[in-house]
Amino acid sequence: MRAEGREWIVDATGCDAASLADLAVLRSLLDRVIEELSLRQVGDSLWHVFPAPGGITGLCLLAESHLTVHTFPEHGSLCMNVFCCTPRPEWDFAARLREAVGAEHVNVRSVSRSYIGAAVAVPSQSA
Repeated sequence: MRAEGREWIVDATGCDAASLADLAVLRSLLDRVIEELSLRQVGDSLWHVFPAPGGITGLCLLAESHLTVHTFPEHGSLCMNVFCCTPRPEWDFAARLREAVGAEHVNVRSVSRSYIGAAVAVPSQSA
């Protein structure tokens, strides 16, 4: 078994301000990430809608780790983080963010997260 996961750190700019302030648009975007990467959501998503001109923050707890989004309509930008503790295929963040929020520029950093370290003694359990 591979002991590594993948984290994507995504910054999108030149986005449509109205889309960044639309909770339904963002819910749909996160639902699409979850579906297309075959992730498993644990419980309900948490959302906070800031007063205008502020944006929206969303968090989905996943069996595989987490998915977050933060929008800044006043700056036309979106920040997203997807952390999967098990390998997943690359996802076309640029195309999906162009479709969902009209992003003109998308920067994706992909980080391999290794869990292999020094050996750790695990205490035995006795009855």
